[in-house]
Amino acid sequence: MSSKYVSLTLVLATWVGAAAHAQPARHQVPTPFPAQSSALLPLALGTAWRTALDNSPTLAGALREVEAAQGALSQAGALQNPSLGIEVEDLRAGNRRTTVTLSQPLELGGKRAARITAAEGALHAARAQYELTSAQLQANVTAAFLATLLSQERVRLAQESLDIARSSSVAASKRVQAGKISPLEETRSKVAEANVRLELAQAQAELNAQMQELRALLAGGASFDTLDGNALQLPSLPPIEELQARVEQSPTMRMARLQTQRLRALADLEQAKRTPDIAVSLGMQRIQQEGRSIAIVGVSIPLPVFDTNRGNIVEALRRRDKSEDDARATELRLRADLAIARQRLDIASQEVMAVRAEILPAAQMAFNAATQGFELGKFEYLDVLDAQRTLLQARAQYLLSLGDSHRAVADVARLLGNNPFQP
Repeated sequence: MSSKYVSLTLVLATWVGAAAHAQPARHQVPTPFPAQSSALLPLALGTAWRTALDNSPTLAGALREVEAAQGALSQAGALQNPSLGIEVEDLRAGNRRTTVTLSQPLELGGKRAARITAAEGALHAARAQYELTSAQLQANVTAAFLATLLSQERVRLAQESLDIARSSSVAASKRVQAGKISPLEETRSKVAEANVRLELAQAQAELNAQMQELRALLAGGASFDTLDGNALQLPSLPPIEELQARVEQSPTMRMARLQTQRLRALADLEQAKRTPDIAVSLGMQRIQQEGRSIAIVGVSIPLPVFDTNRGNIVEALRRRDKSEDDARATELRLRADLAIARQRLDIASQEVMAVRAEILPAAQMAFNAATQGFELGKFEYLDVLDAQRTLLQARAQYLLSLGDSHRAVADVARLLGNNPFQP
């Protein structure tokens, strides 16, 4: 608040103290804002969470990924199919020789176990991604809900401000008709009222936009026209040490660690592929000319002369190393973002308490004093406009600081994947 407004506030507050002995005060300093009125279809935050989780196509897509990973795990444990071979030599009936063999590939080097481990890692990662998507969705709904709630409060505040400006304009009109002030003062009051009416229209447009965003997150799963909640409640968070302790269990970190484990399993699988598989065959050969059959047993062993899978092994190892570096970077980023969000909440909370405890009461008192003084002919209408502007700015700053505090808490919820609100 500028020094001009502070000086005006002190002067008017002093005048109120002197005038209090002469007549009863016509205005009382209220609490920052009255309670929110009831609405036709109020939507609570818990209901918004459940509705979003039940109807979100993004969350449904993450669930499909889990189901796909379950299918991949089932396939990873499957044994290779045997093959049946039939060979006929010399198509003449008397000299025909028919060979029938059954061949079974045998995986060596632990390939099947490594493949199953990698598929299990992919399944765990898909489940962690589902939890992360669910947590992100819940955090987004929380942020949108609080933003809409604040917009709803801003509309109510703008309506109150319009009532104040309209009453001031009516008072100015009466004094102009009585010949006590210049018509210029009435023009100023009309301009001030028009500005407040414009602010109300802007607040209503902002509320409609926030409502649309919230409905999009709920995927059409709920019908509402107002929200059920206290936008003026100052949120709180646990100490930064407790928040930092939750980083390791956050869905983001779990996802990063599981990704590293999956890539480590894939690297083990590529290394296991260096061991060649063998194929064992068993069959029977019928010699038509001699009228007898002989058994056939065979083993097929690939010779890893040209392809030793070295390139795939190096690729898998480097991807594993990269995922470990990414996990460490993710942890550092999470801890830094948590500290920043916690600091933002502290600053916003201090601003809210300062505005609520000092600036708002002083601005309200100054406006009441200016209104009374104007009605008694002791102040000019410019003093009323200054006091009115100061009050409206204080209320706007109050809501802005509240919005900053709510956004900080919503950011923490998005980072940690849980509800950090304290009762």
